[in-house]
Amino acid sequence: MRRPGRPRLSVRARLTLVYGSLFLVTSAVLVGVTYLLTVRSMDQRFTMSDRVTPMTVTRLRGLAVKGDVDELMALKADADRQFTQQKHDVLQQLLQSSLVTMLVLGVLAVVIGYVVAGRMLRPLHTVTATARRLSESNLHERIVLDGPQDEIKDLADTFNRMLDRLNRAFDAQRRFVANASHELRTPLTINRTVLEVALASRRNPPETKALADVLLGNTARHERLIEGLLTLARSERDLAARVATPLPDVVRSALDHLDEQADEAGVDVEVRLAPATVSGDPVLLERCAVNLLENAVKHNVRDGQVWVRTGVRDGSAFLQVVNTGRAVPSYEIGTIFEPFRRLRPDRSPRSDRATDGATAVRERTGSADGAGLGLSIVRAVVDVHGGTIETVPRPEGGLAITVLLPLSAEPALTAAVAAT
Repeated sequence: MRRPGRPRLSVRARLTLVYGSLFLVTSAVLVGVTYLLTVRSMDQRFTMSDRVTPMTVTRLRGLAVKGDVDELMALKADADRQFTQQKHDVLQQLLQSSLVTMLVLGVLAVVIGYVVAGRMLRPLHTVTATARRLSESNLHERIVLDGPQDEIKDLADTFNRMLDRLNRAFDAQRRFVANASHELRTPLTINRTVLEVALASRRNPPETKALADVLLGNTARHERLIEGLLTLARSERDLAARVATPLPDVVRSALDHLDEQADEAGVDVEVRLAPATVSGDPVLLERCAVNLLENAVKHNVRDGQVWVRTGVRDGSAFLQVVNTGRAVPSYEIGTIFEPFRRLRPDRSPRSDRATDGATAVRERTGSADGAGLGLSIVRAVVDVHGGTIETVPRPEGGLAITVLLPLSAEPALTAAVAAT
């Protein structure tokens, strides 16, 4: 495991270190071998006759004729010392010159290795840049690399074949969503029309009208389920185009859809909107805000409250929706954003006697309260916009959900919210 805080080196830096280390090790071995061979050669090739000068030879002959052995030995020792000193000076100069040359060439090798590693890794940068740029709208693009059929070229070709498969899969998904939208909505629309006609007819008995009213509610619930599934499928795909969208306008449009629902539920909505502009799909962002507000109103108590805030925090735009309601256990937070997951108050006699009034339980089903897709769509929309969600249960009951989105670098248009 990598130690926390340890810097991560890039592949180029690691290749450069490998090149430089190998060169320095090889150079050190070469300098050492050259030094040892030089010492050995000097010891073998230089004899006594090479250690004395012509003047010293003349003195040796004179001492030999006189038979002065002590003077002869002293002169020989002096010649040995001179030779040893000269040998030491030569070897020291050789070693210093070799080390300086090795260091200079080592720095040069590191620089050359860094440049060569960059050129070798340039095709990988092309692959990475293309992979980051690709989305559902431009899966037709391919990685074009020039050069020999080496390992990197094989990687690019493999990536291109994978893009071909993904492009076909996304085309099939788009066709399926379009066909499902048509095939599922059409019969439900016909059923709803027939039931509404039956309810409006005066000739039908009250029993028939009561049955038609029940069936009409089921049909409306199925329509909401299908609409939620289709919205979830669309929101999980990459955005084809992004528009600078003011979050306050998105929230105002969402509140227009929920004013009547909030009044019927007896929930007071307090709004405080500060400027914040994000880049994304206005329709999906409005759906995200509608689902957050609808969830806050639906899972509330009578005469409850909802607080809505927008603004900028820590370099990100935020949309915060806080509501009163029943207490939500912290271990349930991770599941409420899953499809078909709902939190519904437990109506058992035991929970009615609880001090907090009720406990939340999960139910993997659909009901008149909803299909359990609202927060799943919120998470999908936030993910596709590159944002995050913070969900905190309130101690006094309810939730505080904060959506953080990247700020837009472009100015917002006057009519930022589409399809209101």
